[in-house]
Amino acid sequence: MDDTPFIIEIEGLHTQFGQHVVHQNLDLRVKRGEILTLVGGSGSGKTTLLRQMLGLEKPTHGSVKIFGSARYNCDVASSKSIRNRTGVLFQQGALFSALTVYDNVALPMRELRVLDERTIHNLVLTKLSMVAIEPEHAYKMPANLSGGMIKRVSLARAIALDPELLFLDEPTAGLDPELSESFVQLILDMRRELDLTIVMVTHDIDTLIALSDRIAVLADRKVVAAGTLAEICHYPHPFIANFFKTMRNKHPLIDNRE
Repeated sequence: MDDTPFIIEIEGLHTQFGQHVVHQNLDLRVKRGEILTLVGGSGSGKTTLLRQMLGLEKPTHGSVKIFGSARYNCDVASSKSIRNRTGVLFQQGALFSALTVYDNVALPMRELRVLDERTIHNLVLTKLSMVAIEPEHAYKMPANLSGGMIKRVSLARAIALDPELLFLDEPTAGLDPELSESFVQLILDMRRELDLTIVMVTHDIDTLIALSDRIAVLADRKVVAAGTLAEICHYPHPFIANFFKTMRNKHPLIDNRE
């Protein structure tokens, strides 16, 4: 029996915008130390669910717990604790265009208001080194970075506070195959070094296969299936059958994966 604790627990989640229902009685659990990937069709609510776990959008009703604490309707101290224990890599990087690379990574550290600038300096250079960004790039502006560098700097900012939980929204979107492969390896290295739990949204099949321990499929306004790639591939649901038919065409050995 797997007794790995859950780091995220979502029960009975309902999300509605006007008359439009996005989630209805949605349940999801994320185990400590795993990489769980959310997949689903357009409009299935993947990004909305990610934002609700991040605390950026509040569901209509239902329970969202992170680290055993309620994500909503909690006190300021609990909310701050959850925020400081999580990191996020947004799809386009979301670097602040008016701040240098250095200041983008330093921002979460400065918001703690407990670290002096010398300590912040050393930590920023350490985080940039972890994502293979050399010190000479620290004072460049985001507009002067390549797409691959933006992803790496954004990842450095996401791990600035040594989070336990990392959210990735389309981490390899916009990267060519070679850069995508190296970025996937970087994520795996970060997971090992920081003992991360990762929740990811991706449409990229190679990224999904390379990173996912488990996959949660959103359809019919809920999570219709959650399991390993091998388990999900054979789950009897129209969306899953169509989605993984495409995957099998591109990856003929997929049925042999355990």
